[in-house]
Formats: sequence, structure tokens, C-alpha cells
Amino acid sequence: MSAPPRIETLGQLRTAVSQGAIRHRPVKDEVRENLAARLRHKDTLFPGIIGYEETVIPQLANAILARHHFILLGLRGQAKTRILRALTTLLDDWLAVVPGSEINDDPLAPLSAYGRQRVREEGDDMPIAWLPREARYIEKLATPDVTIADMIGDIDPIKAARSGLQLGSELSMHFGLLPRANRGIFAVNELPDLAGKIQVGLFNILQEGDVQIKGYPVRLPLDVMVVFSANPEDYTARGKIITPLKDRIGAEIRTHYLESRADAMKITAQEAWTDRGEPVHVPSFVRETVEELAFQARQDRRVDKRSGVSQRMPISVLESAVSNAERRALAAGEAPVVPRIIDIYAALPSMTGKLELEYEGELRGADQIARELVRAAVSSVFDGHFPDADMRPIVEWFDLGGSLHLGDLESAKGVLKEAGAVEGLVDMARRAGLPADAPAPLVAAGVDFVLEGLCAQKKISRSDGRGYHGAEPVRRPAQAERRPPVLTPDDDDDEPNGGGRKKKRYYN
Repeated sequence: MSAPPRIETLGQLRTAVSQGAIRHRPVKDEVRENLAARLRHKDTLFPGIIGYEETVIPQLANAILARHHFILLGLRGQAKTRILRALTTLLDDWLAVVPGSEINDDPLAPLSAYGRQRVREEGDDMPIAWLPREARYIEKLATPDVTIADMIGDIDPIKAARSGLQLGSELSMHFGLLPRANRGIFAVNELPDLAGKIQVGLFNILQEGDVQIKGYPVRLPLDVMVVFSANPEDYTARGKIITPLKDRIGAEIRTHYLESRADAMKITAQEAWTDRGEPVHVPSFVRETVEELAFQARQDRRVDKRSGVSQRMPISVLESAVSNAERRALAAGEAPVVPRIIDIYAALPSMTGKLELEYEGELRGADQIARELVRAAVSSVFDGHFPDADMRPIVEWFDLGGSLHLGDLESAKGVLKEAGAVEGLVDMARRAGLPADAPAPLVAAGVDFVLEGLCAQKKISRSDGRGYHGAEPVRRPAQAERRPPVLTPDDDDDEPNGGGRKKKRYYN
């Protein structure tokens, strides 16, 4: 960020504004004009926001150009908070304020009694403070215990006593979060969790642009942009957004999960912590499988669709898979660190806590559901890498009684030594997008990918005792054996069956 302007007094500020060197405008105009400048220069509007270029971002731009307050509605893990925080990039780098003002008073038009008093007493010689744009964003997580005093303000008797003021003095006010966001952006996350009576306190700021602090005959016409986020299920679950407040929100923008696996991979690569100090190489098929997990979970009928599957799940799974690979590399003394598909199974604890299951899923158990999702993801990615590959020689080797015992801590050299006994296995592994000079840990990851792909498609099997082995034959339920009838003592064996009564036959 550039240094603040070399303007130190109110008199210098007045001159700079009159000459056009400093722009003086409301915050909504400021954000609007900075957005318009980015649009003219075809700059990226919100760096780091991926997958919303054709959906959410155009609607967001429209709301800003219209100078609207807005709300982002979406399930968890859809970058709502990240988008709100990215709004600070549309603010000017620096803002001139009255030094010591709790509500960022404009030196040219102060609102608070403190600001007006300083300007009146010091005039053009009053010093100017400069506020960076990051300090102009205030965020509040809505919780049921939030009070009007927290949001708007109230009487502060301690402040009055220390300053020798009357309780009715405007100088004894305690300003809440909303007035402290004056000339900036105020964000409320999870709006439905805010109590209804507190939501009523936001009416004036959204419509008339002012707040009234309890106990004071004072009206503060604040200059603030108010934005919200909420989960759409919250309308009927934990709470709701009251109708008059919804009516005052200018735009309702719905976020969504990403439709492209490639976009989702970019987000996970951007957010996941994989820089461990040692060289780390994550194969493309591992990244694809980790990402496909979320897509499979969102489609699974046993996973609660209303709760959703957050983008945080693949991020956590990838970090855990890399950690398992790091543990193996440290034990084997090999480099680089290369996670394998088998490491994703070691990351199951990073999945189960992020899956809200329906009743059927609860009966199966989160751990079992997670394993089935991994297998489905591996199968999907495997088809993408080997659409027409002939796997019959590998499968036949296992069907003829061959087996491989490869644990998740098996070194790369050990994997390649065992895999060398299977005709075509190592060559097939190199076809999984590996470079010609791939190091042993990367080739071992390719071998593991081929084996796990064949397991996922039930062409071979894997068990704790036998390792990888031939697929188990499908067992059909044996036909119930029909036992010969047992005659009771009452039956007359000499009586022909066609004459009178039918014989009673009992089966064991």
C-alpha cells in the first residue's frame, strides 16, 4: 500500500479537496467509482474468488453500481465471507479522519460531538489522521446474545464519570460497532442468528442512513455500506430474517458450489497448506480424486443436501493426505514427499466431521460412507486417466493367485520392487500423467493409483490380511435345500392319495 498523502492539517485538506487532489465522496460512491475503474481497465474485480465469473460476480457488480446494500445467500463453504472481505479492495487506500474520533469523523463534516468540538476549537490547524482501507471494514458474527448496545450504542456511565460529564451529554456516548464503521463497510455474518429486535435496529441505517442511540436525543446520519451473509436454510432453521429488513436490503445474491472440478482444484491449491519445508509434489490424479470427493458427496442421497458439503472438506483432506505422505517420507528417508491415493484413506478423519448424513447414512456410519465416497471418486478419476487402457494382463496376474502387500507406509522403493513382479503395472503407472524422468516416489504413487482404481472398479480386491489380490467371486445365496417330507403317525401310508383327504406333510 502506498504511503498516506502528505497532508497534515485541516487547512491543507480543504485546499487539496478544492483543487481536486483529494477526492471527497460518500463510501458507496467511492466503492462504485473504484469498481467502474476496474471494469474499464478489464482488471480482475475480486482476486482469489474462483468459479463465480459468470454468476455471482456480475450480480455483485450490479448491486455495487446501484449503490445497494446486499446479502449473500449460500450454503457453508461458498466463499461468502471471503467475498465480503474482498470489498475492501474497492476502497481508497487512505481516508482522512479527525484524530481520536471513534466513528471516523470526516474533518470537513464531523458528526460526533467530539469531532465538532475539535474542529471548532482548532480550526484549520487541527491535525489530520489517515486511516488505511483495511481499518474501514468491520465484521460481526451474528449470535443470539448480541444486544442493541453492541450494534448501535448506549450510555456509558463510567466514561461520563471519568470525564465529569452529565449522563445526558453527547460526549458520554458509547458507540457500537455500526457507528464505528462510519465511512466504511459493515458486514454481518449469519444474519438469521441475530435476534429479531436487533434486526429492527438496522431499519434506519438501511433506509434513512442514520442510527439513534438509546437514551440520547441525537441522530447520526452515518455514511456506511452494510452487507450481510446467510445460509438459506436459516430462514426456517435457527432463525429468520424479518420481512421489513429483507425489504430494505437492495439485492439478494445467491452463491453456489463450483460446477467445474478444475475450478475447485484451483481453490484447493490456493487454500491448502502443502508447503512443508521439504519438496512436496502432489500428482494431478491425487488432486482430482480429493476434489471429486466433494462432488460425489454432494450427489450422494445419504448426505444431507440442505447442509451441503463445504469446499473446506477437500482442502482438509489434501492437507491430511500430504501429512501422511510426509510421515512416510520421513520414516523412509526419501524425497520428494508424494501423497498417494492410499493416503486419502488415512485422511478420513478430515472427511467424517464435515458430512451431515441423512438417516440412511447414519445407519451405515460416517466412516463407511466416507470410504465409499473415496472409492467412487477414485473410480471416476481412474476412468478419466485410463479410458481405453487394457488392464487385462494386470487383472489376470491377480486372478491367477498373485498378491501384493503394500501398506500406506511402504517406501517408494518397496512399492516398485513389489510392482515389478506384475506384468505391465509399472508401465501403466507411468501413463497416469507422470513425466518421463519421474522420481521413484512419484512412480510409486502412480502404481498405487492403478491398483486403487482397479479395486474401486472391483476388478481386483484389497484386504488387510491378503493385500491386493484377485477379485472375490460373487456369492449367490444358496438355494434352500428341500428336505423329504416327514409323515406323521396319523398318516395312513396304505391309503391312496387320490381318494379322501390329502396327507399332511411337515418339513424340517
